[in-house]
Amino acid sequence: MGGFFGVASKEDCVFDLFFGTDYHSHLGTRRAGMAVYGEDGFEKSIHKIENAPFRTKFEKEANSMHGNYGIGCISDYEAQPILVRSHHGSFAITTIGKINNAQDIISDILKGRTHFFEMSNGEINATELVAAIIDQKDNFIDGIKYALDIVEGSISMLILTPKGIYCARDKFGRTPIVIGKKDSARCAAFESFSFLNLGYSIERELGPGEVVVIDENSTRTLVAPGKDMKICTFLWIYYGYPCSSYEGVSVEEMRYRCGEALAKRDHVKPDIVAGVPDSGTAHAIGYANASGVPFSRPFIKYTPTWPRSFMPTIQSKRDLIAKMKLLPVEDLIRDKSLLLIDDSIVRGTQLRETTEYLFESGAKEVHIRPACPPLVFGCKYLNFSRSSSEMELITRKVIAELEGDNVSDEVLKEYADPNSEKYEKMVDKICEKLNFTSLRFHRLDDMLDSVGIDPCKLCTYCWNGQE
Repeated sequence: MGGFFGVASKEDCVFDLFFGTDYHSHLGTRRAGMAVYGEDGFEKSIHKIENAPFRTKFEKEANSMHGNYGIGCISDYEAQPILVRSHHGSFAITTIGKINNAQDIISDILKGRTHFFEMSNGEINATELVAAIIDQKDNFIDGIKYALDIVEGSISMLILTPKGIYCARDKFGRTPIVIGKKDSARCAAFESFSFLNLGYSIERELGPGEVVVIDENSTRTLVAPGKDMKICTFLWIYYGYPCSSYEGVSVEEMRYRCGEALAKRDHVKPDIVAGVPDSGTAHAIGYANASGVPFSRPFIKYTPTWPRSFMPTIQSKRDLIAKMKLLPVEDLIRDKSLLLIDDSIVRGTQLRETTEYLFESGAKEVHIRPACPPLVFGCKYLNFSRSSSEMELITRKVIAELEGDNVSDEVLKEYADPNSEKYEKMVDKICEKLNFTSLRFHRLDDMLDSVGIDPCKLCTYCWNGQE
């Protein structure tokens, strides 16, 4: 995943850019960057943030960079923003998304005898590729539209130019862009809360496929929004910060409603309900409010030195650090029946270790209630999971044990149906493998009701395989 922030201001924008970008640090763990434009032209800086947070790495730039227009990003993958000189002039660009047809696009562009820089893993920087797509057209706006149209997957972008910042939301709105405003300044952000403490108020959200340009005085629409939307539902379940809202729906309130719906379908009577910090906490509060079971914090995440930005990218190390970050409060665990809510189960390794941890600390029972349905299909549209293969999903491992390796999409959709026998067998097997006392997933219909917008506007592919 990743996040971005852009500012166009009559005054120097770097203070707002620095903190606005920092407020997206929960969305990425590997690279971060800032680019600004001012009297001295373009400046750009990129740092690794695998071993230190954004604020620490960019403290020097916060004091040395100057400009009226700027963009910044937090990225889980490629280094960005990148600075480009082309027949459109010079511009800096940052993107969020996933390009599934990258090789086809690269092959087509290479016919024009151009070149790309390879990253250390042999791949092409996706943001560089988007810049190259834009350069295929004579008109800058046509180039942006062309990029939105031909990318299979998703792509949203901010483009910094001397004339303003172009903001383009994915053609199906899979990721958000919200515009903020204050006197003589405009900003664009992934997260709507990121500019509130900087004195901005929400002007509006961009629609799917909409392209605007912002400067210090205005927001001008260049390409009108489309009608079809498929925003990622996982933004509310996990990725979104609690203070944010998307399409007018509060992340925190949606999670309360998720927990309430889980409680209404449940029959166990635990002593306490708890959330896996941090994203499971609000779901657990909703469950506790609806069920009357006391909310408690039987373990605490140690955040002074282990915020998410310090998580390594190697899975074995991530699992170890995830365990080390959680400290038990044994007086709240010993001899208790616990109901634990996490945002989801992907591989299951961390939640299994957490459950074992609770049993080792004296828990009598550990009932697990994920806040979303089983993840049966790998995400095609966003890099929301580090899984390199669908077969890393705990659901797919269990289905392979039950059905064999070659399973059709139709059979998989049976396993995604909460009213089917196959679904029940899969859930029972996951519960057994991960050593839970009981396991009950959130139903898809209840989860969509918790969001509260037209389900046709929500992407649910990872749960039900529907495009």
